[in-house]
Amino acid sequence: MDVDDFRADVAAEAETELDRLGSSKRLVALTAASLDDESVLRAAAASEAAAADVFAAWATDASGDAAETFAAFAERERDHYERVAAELDADVDADPGAVHDHLRDVEGTVERAGAVVGRGLVAERTLAQFVSYFVNEADEQRADLFRDLRAETEEDTDAAIALLADAAAGEDDVERAKEAAVAVVDVAYEEYVDALESMGVNAKSVC
Repeated sequence: MDVDDFRADVAAEAETELDRLGSSKRLVALTAASLDDESVLRAAAASEAAAADVFAAWATDASGDAAETFAAFAERERDHYERVAAELDADVDADPGAVHDHLRDVEGTVERAGAVVGRGLVAERTLAQFVSYFVNEADEQRADLFRDLRAETEEDTDAAIALLADAAAGEDDVERAKEAAVAVVDVAYEEYVDALESMGVNAKSVC
């Protein structure tokens, strides 16, 4: 199935939400306004650990190419967790947050492939904010770490699109995948808005 435009179509559908999730307020929401190195690193590590758990669970109840792809995602996220945790020299418990709680309930290969694309679009923007944070802190080593994590996340988004291309039997499957992708963005955005509004911050401006 031709899904070459899938990523762009999802991004266009969720453009406003993704723009806001890519703002500098993203880290404020993730850290409850505790913008220090430890809090930022802990937020990243907890999310990576949660992603690894979700993808590992998906791999166990999938088969064939889907199982291999999800297992590779789990391995990648576990590696991401270990690299971030190494910066803290400490273990960090997984914190699934709304997105990974949502992902646990996604079923079906095409829906899961779509959901990974949605998560990837959110993660790419979030990781860009981690990069910016460490650039502003004049910590190029950690900025480079998050640049690498962002590039690898983009690779996994591409792998999810490739899985969708193989698994989708027709346009109905692609539409279900798109709905799953947009749903992930919506969940991330709702959590973001709730976090900021609980602190009295306007979530709807982009800066």
